Amino acid sequence: MRLEAAFKMRQTFPRLINPLALLFSVVVGALLQAEDWTQWRGPARDGTSRGPIWPETLTETNCSQVWRVPLGPSYSGPIVTADRVFVTETKDKTTEIVRALSRRDGKQIWQAEWSGAMTVPFFAASNGSWIRATPAYDGESLYVAGMRDVLVCLDAASGQERWRVDFVDQFKTPLPSFGFASSPLVSDGFVYVQAGAALAKLDKHTGKVLWRVLQEQGGMMDSAFSSPILAKIGGRQLLLVQTREKLCGVDPIDGKVFWEQAVPAFRGMNILTPTHIGDQIFTSSYGGKSFLYQVSGPANALSVNQVWENKAQGYMSSPVVIGDYLYIHLKNQRFACLDVKSGKAMWTTKPFGKYWSLVAQGERILALDQDGHLLLIRANPEIFDLVSSLQVSKDETWAHLAVSGNEVFVRELNALTAYRWQ
Repeated sequence: MRLEAAFKMRQTFPRLINPLALLFSVVVGALLQAEDWTQWRGPARDGTSRGPIWPETLTETNCSQVWRVPLGPSYSGPIVTADRVFVTETKDKTTEIVRALSRRDGKQIWQAEWSGAMTVPFFAASNGSWIRATPAYDGESLYVAGMRDVLVCLDAASGQERWRVDFVDQFKTPLPSFGFASSPLVSDGFVYVQAGAALAKLDKHTGKVLWRVLQEQGGMMDSAFSSPILAKIGGRQLLLVQTREKLCGVDPIDGKVFWEQAVPAFRGMNILTPTHIGDQIFTSSYGGKSFLYQVSGPANALSVNQVWENKAQGYMSSPVVIGDYLYIHLKNQRFACLDVKSGKAMWTTKPFGKYWSLVAQGERILALDQDGHLLLIRANPEIFDLVSSLQVSKDETWAHLAVSGNEVFVRELNALTAYRWQ
């Protein structure tokens, strides 16, 4: 039930008996506190949750399954709104599917699909040949990246297709060898995507491509893994974009590239989403190191300089920042805390899972590893403080965790499960 309908009901039936009125109060209160999970890594694109306070610990009693829906495989994280959840999947290695499910019970509201799956190179076969990027939602439309470098805009209410852009067809670029992996970014009236061997800005209402910059050859070594973010740096709004080899600052209005900073990595394995900390940017790469860069200069001529580096190597897990510390899961499967000011490693754990998706709230962190363990961690620069761990799936869980209100949505490889905590 949408909020406006709920308030209308209360106005229409003001003399509900007390138990029903109390139930209504609880439901509306939960909806008011819930924050939609609208895109890759959440509403602010930084892995933070600003909803109601999380429980002190996780147990099967206070974090219970609400519903579970079997699906085809996908690495896309779920998109969560007040009344529905959007998910993607690949069927029979030939068809990509988008579903809108009821947030209340998981029942399907609509389904959209198109032909368009592809096979990744043999050496990456263990990572699967299914849809990867997390969609973006702006309140009216859902923007979905299909593996074959196709961006599809769907009406979020009905699932009807509004427009699509086939970057391979339109710009004659090669298919990305690992599929369209970069998640779209929606801001104001525009969509920004790393597709078609470039960074592109599109009109979100029509799909018209307004400009393309950072153009490369595409194919095996130039298909982006990272996802762009918007950040206010040096007194102006910037797109922070990480290609396979460079970290770049781009003007979101006209596409002017202010600076390009090489980021060493094994075979261009720059995967993390850039992390914005004031006028500084953190990134870390597979086969490289961790780096903090300072952006400076006048607003029309920004430049970037390295502040520090650390031998720690990130992989696929984008970090969260809490206070003056950065918490990151590394290529060597360890979890680490880095001092933002100095780059010093405060602590590093033993090996602890191949991949974690991270969501932070206050001084606590939720981490979902690839084996279906949900970890509740207290952010503490002195020690690794694991509060509790709960098995939430027996299947692989590589997709990013979503948190909205008092509910947690886990995209298993072959299902979507909703949990609710007390």
